Amino acid sequence: MNKAFAWLDERLGLTTIYNVVLDRKVPKVNWWFTLGSASAILFALQGVTGMFLAIYYVPSPESAYDSVNFIMNGVSFGWLIRGIHHWGASLMVIVVFMHMLRTFYYGAYKYPREFTWITGVVLLLCTLGMGFTGYLLPWNQRAYWATTVGTEIPGTFPFIGPFITSVLRGGADLSGLTLTRFFAIHIWFLPALIAALIGVHIYMVIKLGISSIPSQED
Repeated sequence: MNKAFAWLDERLGLTTIYNVVLDRKVPKVNWWFTLGSASAILFALQGVTGMFLAIYYVPSPESAYDSVNFIMNGVSFGWLIRGIHHWGASLMVIVVFMHMLRTFYYGAYKYPREFTWITGVVLLLCTLGMGFTGYLLPWNQRAYWATTVGTEIPGTFPFIGPFITSVLRGGADLSGLTLTRFFAIHIWFLPALIAALIGVHIYMVIKLGISSIPSQED
């Protein structure tokens, strides 16, 4: 095992990666500083449970509602996977928002961490987008009318409002195209964007270090 590790370490720099990423010194902090890691773990949990749900979910108006019912009642532990995914989405929004509040409260958005803050803001918006696009997927009455109201809000913007609503819905009204569009955004576009931004966000945290709790003088 030692020879195999040495062979890999010589070619991949595993020891260096461990020292830089995991064995680096951090300032004296409290539990509020773990919210970023908690957000990343929740995102991974959402990805894993979403993969299992995608095996049985059918993104069409004729089958979406029935497929969700089948997941809840016909698939072994389907109710558990969907429950974790459903409540995990709400928990992720709360944790990411609390992480942003903590960053703002401690002034961790200031120099030299402005870019880290910007990526965090975009991650918060993407998280809200994940919740919004996923809400329609059960294709029940509540999801349909809530999405109808939600997609009408951008329509109030001057000049480009109607265009944004049309792009979101794939037409003038909610339809099967809206469902498939939201499904594609929910499982492909937003997760890919979030994963890339998390990578950049973590890189910036490793590069600049974790901000310490401001002293009374600060």
